[in-house]
Amino acid sequence: MAQDTVLITGCSSGIGKDAAHMLRARGWRVFAACRAEADCEKLRAEGFDSPRLDYADAASIRTALDEVLAATGGTLDALFNNGAHGLPGAVEDIPTDALRAIFEVNFFGWHELTRAVIPVMRAQGHGRMVMCSSVLGFTVMRWRAAYTATKFALEGYTDTLRIEMRDTPIHISTIEPGPITTQIRVNSIPHFERWIDWRNSARAAQYEAKLTRRLYASEIGPDRFEKPPSAVSKKLVHALESRRPRARYYVTVLTHIMGGLNRILPTRALDWLIAKY
Repeated sequence: MAQDTVLITGCSSGIGKDAAHMLRARGWRVFAACRAEADCEKLRAEGFDSPRLDYADAASIRTALDEVLAATGGTLDALFNNGAHGLPGAVEDIPTDALRAIFEVNFFGWHELTRAVIPVMRAQGHGRMVMCSSVLGFTVMRWRAAYTATKFALEGYTDTLRIEMRDTPIHISTIEPGPITTQIRVNSIPHFERWIDWRNSARAAQYEAKLTRRLYASEIGPDRFEKPPSAVSKKLVHALESRRPRARYYVTVLTHIMGGLNRILPTRALDWLIAKY
């Protein structure tokens, strides 16, 4: 029997890397894509197929998918859109070009790849697509507007795609993790330093007292409710292998709590609660 094949993005660390290892252990042929060629080389040394795919570079998306299809004879059973980054900062301090840049990586690049994969799955008569969203795809947190905006957009996009694909053999699922042990905090620092002029912000004192202290902490303990990346990988396995995959998968207690509070609390009460965090 031919191996099932999956393309996973953002595999240099964290959720993507763990998913790649878990699915390979379950017998999948994993194409573990990374933005940086050096990270691809590390994964190749571990025995993975690892195309270079940068969501901000449309040419690299096309080249990576072409590489995958050449290796599989033109088929792809599953896609896990995962790679993304953060940009902490108050709304009033985020330049419009910064929003354009994060949407390019966290949203537009995902659309580019998704559109390219749909015809492949149509032609072969089956497929699974899983989008890695976040608890911040349906609730908010101060300092996270840029990232949250991309995930809210992804939620609406994926829900629409799921409905549109009902008349096809392509299944669409969303995974919504809460706090997961990854490098997202560290990886967001270059974007923060590039775009946020916090020292000249009206909120400079708040940045210094709260955001930058946590952002640059050399050692930081786990967040409340934090889970390892394998918690996401286990949900991904169900989304890819179950006969009836779910539309969405909550990961971590925090996601379940916020999902419940969004349903039962009035907006003012929810705002008050989130503002205290």
